[in-house]
Amino acid sequence: MPYNTILYSLKVIIITLLISAFSIPVVKKIAHHVNALDVPNERKVHQKPMPRLGGLGIFFAFLVGYMLFGQNTVQMNSILIGSFIIIITGIIDDIKPLNAKDKLVGQIISALVITFYGEILLSQITAFGLTINFGYFAYPITIIFLIACMNIINLIDGLDGLAGGISSIFFMTIIVISFFQGRTTGLEFTLTLIMLGSTLGFLVHNFHPAKIFAGDSGALFLGFIIAIISLLGFKGTVLTSVFVPLLILAVPILDTLFAILRRLLKHKRISDADKQHLHHQLLGMKFSHRNTVLIIYGVNILFAIASIFYTLNSQINIYLRIAVYLVLLVLVFWFVNKTNIVTEKQIKLKRKKKK
Repeated sequence: MPYNTILYSLKVIIITLLISAFSIPVVKKIAHHVNALDVPNERKVHQKPMPRLGGLGIFFAFLVGYMLFGQNTVQMNSILIGSFIIIITGIIDDIKPLNAKDKLVGQIISALVITFYGEILLSQITAFGLTINFGYFAYPITIIFLIACMNIINLIDGLDGLAGGISSIFFMTIIVISFFQGRTTGLEFTLTLIMLGSTLGFLVHNFHPAKIFAGDSGALFLGFIIAIISLLGFKGTVLTSVFVPLLILAVPILDTLFAILRRLLKHKRISDADKQHLHHQLLGMKFSHRNTVLIIYGVNILFAIASIFYTLNSQINIYLRIAVYLVLLVLVFWFVNKTNIVTEKQIKLKRKKKK
């Protein structure tokens, strides 16, 4: 592992962390000034109005990081344009909530910029000796992937430090994998370093008890960049490469899938909000706010370790890899069985006992 690369990585992370951490207090004042406040309701766990717009601080650090360490390319230009569209959409929603359709328009436009202008595409995969070329379908597939990642991070953003922490774990895992594979010169590596510092700087103010929330501006932007890093770094033709970022994001992906299934079973719209997400279930099990977030971090780190093992292949004992996967599988099945994350069976059982 080159010593200069480690020093460079630390420099990028520390500088963007400091920029983000010191810009957040200014963003808080802006949020109060424009009334971008998250007011408590029956679905929220906080007790007083909280400033949003945290994404603006992350985005500012990201921009400065790009100016200091990034390179001017067509792909990077498309990322900047798409990011700006997402941030504007999020800021508007943080000040005066938009309906789901209006937010989706902003997400689609940003995804179109990435796919058609930046040409950042998932164009083909190879599995079992067969190569599947998506052709023109690469464009809709990439657009769907981008929008899905944005909404996955947005849905998990329900507790102090949750979305920022999960995103930071993703960025750290990508950095570790990049070091192991010797891929430390590409655009995705630089983006990941910048985003890790920017997100950690935000977490200084967002971890429980939070002083500011990411808001839609932050959650959508984090999901947007995560999707792009995944496409840039793991869009190769091997199926396993596509699987890696999905494994790192297993916790928010599973939470989103459970939410969709739960709402379909209740004959509700997928966009309808509820209070049955992963973090709500853990809070219902009498874990504290801080411990709930730490538990989710822990599970997410297990998935991150599994993804690292997955990329190392023969370098790691196969039995160790199988053991990690089995532990994760058991955890998922146990959690689904013990909670109401999919159905309300636990509530129904309690009612029956009372009768």
